Amino acid sequence: MNNIRLFFSESLLLNLTAKLDQPQSHYVNKVMRVKVNETFSLFNSSGEWEAKVKEITKGIVEFIVTKQLKHKENSKEIWLAFSPIKSNYFNFMIQKATELGVTKFLPIIFDRTIVRKINRDRLQKIIIEATEQSNRINVPSIEKHQNLKKFLSENKDKIDLIFTDLNSQNKKLGIKELSNKPICIIIGPEGDFSESERKEIFSFEGVTPIKINENILRAETAAISAISIVNYFLNL
Repeated sequence: MNNIRLFFSESLLLNLTAKLDQPQSHYVNKVMRVKVNETFSLFNSSGEWEAKVKEITKGIVEFIVTKQLKHKENSKEIWLAFSPIKSNYFNFMIQKATELGVTKFLPIIFDRTIVRKINRDRLQKIIIEATEQSNRINVPSIEKHQNLKKFLSENKDKIDLIFTDLNSQNKKLGIKELSNKPICIIIGPEGDFSESERKEIFSFEGVTPIKINENILRAETAAISAISIVNYFLNL
């Protein structure tokens, strides 16, 4: 089977016959040069499946699902609450966070946030591409942007919040002591949290502050570092 993984949003099941859309057909047929009767894989939240090319007509690939390769994932929910940042760094952060296992992205407009608009369609494409190449099955979701007060209010009693706090003395996570709720990492904007935001976060029930580095990190570096730390303690 070719080492090609594509996200397919519609239902997948054994012996299903369907067609790829134009961009995916072009990729399979023209870029990867997959021929009739050759195989590739398709995935979505139901799992991963092997598909065989039945026919290529006017550049559109028709396929049949031949077997299931993986079942759906049941991994720990890791969310990332973050401030939008400049485009290139933003794309990099979303891509790497997806590779590291984030399951939900929550853009927050903080007091010191500079970039206040996001293109969710573009970010969703980056997320899907990162999911395809990292061998994941579940595609992370990205929420609409919101302010900190709304985020904390709507997630009361729903999450364990990991607060990346440069002023904290705590340098170790007690992941084993957390509940079965999703773990949500909150990363501040480039100008850091305001004092009022720090107070709001500390008043959230279920918050754990952690100092992830002695140095001041860029927002995207802080996000990647924090996710890696959480993954490490989850796997102890």
